[in-house]
Amino acid sequence: MPHSVFVDGAAGTTGLEILDRLTGRDGFTLIQLDETRRKDEAARREALNDADIAILCLPDEAARQAMELLDPDAGTRVIDASSAHRTTEGWCYGFPELVGRTRVAEARRVSNPGCYPTGFLALIAPLVREGLLPDDWPYTVNAVSGYSGGGKELIQRLESGEAPAFRAYGYDMAHKHGPEMKAHAGLKHGVIFAPSVVPAYRGMIVEVPLHLGAMAGEPTADALRSALADFYADSLVVSVPDSSVPSELVLEESAPPSDGMELFVFGNTGGWHARLVARLDNLGKGASGAAIQSLNLMCGLPETTGLRLPAA
Repeated sequence: MPHSVFVDGAAGTTGLEILDRLTGRDGFTLIQLDETRRKDEAARREALNDADIAILCLPDEAARQAMELLDPDAGTRVIDASSAHRTTEGWCYGFPELVGRTRVAEARRVSNPGCYPTGFLALIAPLVREGLLPDDWPYTVNAVSGYSGGGKELIQRLESGEAPAFRAYGYDMAHKHGPEMKAHAGLKHGVIFAPSVVPAYRGMIVEVPLHLGAMAGEPTADALRSALADFYADSLVVSVPDSSVPSELVLEESAPPSDGMELFVFGNTGGWHARLVARLDNLGKGASGAAIQSLNLMCGLPETTGLRLPAA
């Protein structure tokens, strides 16, 4: 029997990408509201409670309000793509590679990871768990994203001709991704997060520089790369290329959608310094692709069904 799915906020970037991945797929029936009803509370309440699974593609406060529209006895399971519930007790963090596929498959409430935290956590969380990196280190995250993750206002600004070559932000040191990165990496301190945007529509590079020689045990870049390769060995979504160093890592202005993620570890001669880098699509594994991956698991389907992944 098909699973009924309602995407609340389907007119936004993430919602549209999710619908694009679901349209025409066997096993799902989409509950959709026309333009005159999609903001009508009564219509949304009915759709939310009629769905087997609701996917919330809403601002944080609107996502919290949507949860209030749910009848506790309706049985609707939820994937929340906002940041409203990413550190909330009772919610499963929707990163199957880190929390376990079974946990996601059995969850009733799944919070989709943020795009920047996806890259940071993919790199750091396994290494902290293995004891290769300390949980009390003052980590720094330098990251650049395509502008599609900046919301409708930024998209409209850049696509109307106002396209700076580089836009850095988050200087108040209080970005909403901070608590998520600290909590799910198991860190004792918050991270210094330096996000930026370039005039490419999609794509993201997240980098964590490390002074390995100043750490207890002096871990090596090769050991970190090997540990990440082992951790993601059974993943069809996350890959860890070999030790060859590319001349550059780029974000292409018109890159096609991708739901995969690549992790790199670069070390200098002597091993004192390393740069851990994640390259992903902020709208793919960083948003819509992650939601579809969780949806597949929750419905008992192969987790990569409907995902856009590079050929093996």
